[in-house]
Amino acid sequence: MSQTGGMQPEDRPARETFDTVPDVYERARPRYPAAMFEDLFALLPDHPHVLEVGAGTGKATRDLVERGAHVDAIEIGPAMAAKLRAVVPNHNLEVTVGNFEEVPMRKRHYDCVFSATAYHWIAPAAQLDRPAELLKLGGLVAIVDLIQVDSPTDDGFFAAAQQIYERHGRPHTGPPAPRRDDVDGPIRAELEADSRFEQVSVRLYDWDQTYTAAQYRDLMVSVSPILLMEQNARQGLLDEMEAFIGQHFADRVTRPLVAALTTATLAT
Repeated sequence: MSQTGGMQPEDRPARETFDTVPDVYERARPRYPAAMFEDLFALLPDHPHVLEVGAGTGKATRDLVERGAHVDAIEIGPAMAAKLRAVVPNHNLEVTVGNFEEVPMRKRHYDCVFSATAYHWIAPAAQLDRPAELLKLGGLVAIVDLIQVDSPTDDGFFAAAQQIYERHGRPHTGPPAPRRDDVDGPIRAELEADSRFEQVSVRLYDWDQTYTAAQYRDLMVSVSPILLMEQNARQGLLDEMEAFIGQHFADRVTRPLVAALTTATLAT
């Protein structure tokens, strides 16, 4: 992937790297469980007005509008926003390019502030302060996190692959992947500790995804730590990982995932 101008990927904030690969992101990233949206819409009024934060290329947006929501989508990347408009051409969708923390929005206007696999990029204070300002009283904050878990459904791939990541300077950092039974919504504790919100709940959905070696390569290209690598180093990592999957895992790997839907209502 060629670079334009003098800016290198590592010079950009990590959350803005996705804007360099909107087509890959749309192709590689999974959508979300239908059951999750059924549960979400059971908590909302008919034809809700939803503010979606970090809509990306519309992996969740299309489910929102297909179920009758009017969606105001905030997306920080211009190229991602353009892809969103192209893949979700719907009169009930309005897309704004900007930073959720800063974009002026109507207060007490929304039935739901929703975000799927993007809210961790938002400044911690704004994660609660902005919904508290923008939601109608009794409105819903709904945050989706797609969490990779420690599960035998991966046939040992992720443990075996760590040596490749380490060899290319991308070792795993942070806590180990949780077991399915231990998954929690990352924002649950913050919502429970904030008196502005009540009725906090976390719903979990198994959502394993299986990839060919080429598809897993695409998925890696859609992840910010890989995008932040220098081009030749990234190419070496991708080439070795694709060959490893082809040679040792019969060209198929399963990524064990749980989708966590954390919801809370704004106290009245």
